[in-house]
Amino acid sequence: MVNESLNQEKSDDNPAPESAFPTDTSYSTHPSDSFHPSVSGHPSVSIHPSVSIDPSVSVHPSSSAPPSTFAQPSALTHPSSSGPQSSVIKVSKRRWAVVLVFSCYSLCNAFQWIQYGSINNIFMTFYGVSAFAIDWLSMCYMLVYIPLLLPVAWMLEKFGLRTIAITGSALNCLGAWVKLGSLEPHLFPVTVVGQVICSVAQVFILGMPSRIASVWFGADEVSTACSVAVFGNQLGIAIGFLVPPVLVPNIKDQEKLAYHISIMFYIVGGVATVLFILVIIVFKEKPKYPPSRAQSLSYAMASTDASYLSSIVRLFKNLNFVLLVITYGLNAGAFYALSTLLNRMVILHFPGEEVNAGRIGLTIVIAGMFGAMISGIWLDKSKTYKQTTLVVYIMTLVGMVVYTFTLNLNRLWVVFITAGTLGFFMTGYLPLGFEFAVELTYPESEGMSSGLLNVSAQVFGIIFTISQGQIIDNYGTKPGNIFLCVFLALGSALTAFIKADLRRQRANKDVPETKVQEEEESNISKAPTVVSEARL
Repeated sequence: MVNESLNQEKSDDNPAPESAFPTDTSYSTHPSDSFHPSVSGHPSVSIHPSVSIDPSVSVHPSSSAPPSTFAQPSALTHPSSSGPQSSVIKVSKRRWAVVLVFSCYSLCNAFQWIQYGSINNIFMTFYGVSAFAIDWLSMCYMLVYIPLLLPVAWMLEKFGLRTIAITGSALNCLGAWVKLGSLEPHLFPVTVVGQVICSVAQVFILGMPSRIASVWFGADEVSTACSVAVFGNQLGIAIGFLVPPVLVPNIKDQEKLAYHISIMFYIVGGVATVLFILVIIVFKEKPKYPPSRAQSLSYAMASTDASYLSSIVRLFKNLNFVLLVITYGLNAGAFYALSTLLNRMVILHFPGEEVNAGRIGLTIVIAGMFGAMISGIWLDKSKTYKQTTLVVYIMTLVGMVVYTFTLNLNRLWVVFITAGTLGFFMTGYLPLGFEFAVELTYPESEGMSSGLLNVSAQVFGIIFTISQGQIIDNYGTKPGNIFLCVFLALGSALTAFIKADLRRQRANKDVPETKVQEEEESNISKAPTVVSEARL
């Protein structure tokens, strides 16, 4: 499948000669070829097709002057916006291979996040540590993300998608193999080291979905693509709830327990290794042609000396984005806390039901994946970012309230239904937040806006997990869940104040688009278009 995808990409990136600008830069210009002196390169002078050209200029369809022939100030031209590629809007067939491979290694990393929490009581017994220590194996993912966001965001802009993808998948693979050295009860510190390495890997993963969607997908596909990218992470959490209780049964014999844990660790290490190899083969920095008008304009406006501190300042001056950062953090933080503590809550009400606790977690995430996909498709069709986000947020609050007051009914099937309803909206909200942030902050870096959303999620996730865990231990599950309901109500109220300032949508509508031409045109007629785009 990968080879087929790569072959398709080669043909996709080489359209017919008559439908694109020539890419050969080795132009030869006769000494007598010159533009009339009246044609000035000053920025205020616009070159129109009606401008007359001195008779000494020899114009031939096969040797037209490249964009660089026009005398323009270097300050107006950026390497990424000059040249033939910026004048063509075309989606690449490789885009689906890229997003699927990313989705898979994101899945593997998310599995490793929740694999301890989903059988919290079993790892407590094996390593002889407290429940709080096992909780930290999940919370270290949240803690590590906060200080590493800015360095990784800088690396994303400096070195690009391919480098970040390879680094993230390599760290994920390394962490999985390190854990194999922790198969003795006294080796808990080794499993902590492996988990910390995996948590560093997720810093290179969480901010990627919206960036991959913008760089590789057309304007009518970005929300769906972002949902697919987030889908992998959620599927990993779902498998993390389902598989560990099956592979690692709750038995007393330490040697047999270590054997079952080793099976799980070997499987994860093997999968992570295969995915690392696929990332090296499949990932490219970006497609040959920009997939949308907004992305083409983003290339043109790119600045090599962009200051990340100034970018952050601009983002935090954007009131709508600041409100979204807070509301996203409240929702995602509640999801992190609920996922981490789910096993403990279910076992309190249904002792000995570790497998069903995992299945309930699976139900939450699977329902959320459907919610995410439906939300992404709906956004691509309707572009109603504010309305969709608000409705999903309110329904998340309703689902959390219903789940809170039905958990103690001692009806396991009721918990499955209420948890699934909650997951449909709570997990389905995550890609909505990413895409809404890109709309509110365009043309700022997607990696930076997504990163700040994730920092907020990690901060609230740590606060909620510790606080709710203490409330559950001292007062029970209902007060702990009411604690989350209060903050989700606050998030719903703040979401109502966010204005739908859809900047990326305006760029897609307002910027003139030059698609791949179906009919052969003379190169001289295309030159003004290139000048116009370079000046943008």
